[in-house]
Amino acid sequence: MGGGLQASLGGRYAIALFELAEQGKSIAAVEASLAAVRDALDQSAEFRALTASPLVARGQAVKAVLATADSLGVDATTRSFLGVLAENRRLGALPEISRAFRQLAARHRGEATASVTSAHPLDEEQVRELRQQLRLRLGREVSVDLSVDPALLGGLVVRIGSQMIDSSIRTRLNALGSAMKG
Repeated sequence: MGGGLQASLGGRYAIALFELAEQGKSIAAVEASLAAVRDALDQSAEFRALTASPLVARGQAVKAVLATADSLGVDATTRSFLGVLAENRRLGALPEISRAFRQLAARHRGEATASVTSAHPLDEEQVRELRQQLRLRLGREVSVDLSVDPALLGGLVVRIGSQMIDSSIRTRLNALGSAMKG
């Protein structure tokens, strides 16, 4: 399974979760549950603090993360997995685990995965257009993993495996600055 993923702690946890999901025929449910958890992390500073803070007592973290899982309606496999992460004090690895799991699920479906970083959140139409362009370029379906980095100023950075397409304004400005110095 994914050579590059195994090196990281998050990758190892994602592989373990993926194998459980595959056995339980619940890959899609776990992927949807992880997306809900990722959204909750993005939207709730309180939930983010719970997952990242070493000051939260282990038992308290387990209780709180399971309560959050229940309120989000995650599937049983993901709920148990979140409990194990809290117990092992690994909740901080959730974003990395979620990303790695999506890559494994996309590969399982025969899709390519593109990590896309933009200066501002993309709307549904922009995401649809981007997927279409990537599909034409790669000749197969593409799963898109979105993140936002205001430091880009504008444009996109798209990474597919080891290939990177950088159309960010920051990169163009840096290149222009280098050319002007030369």
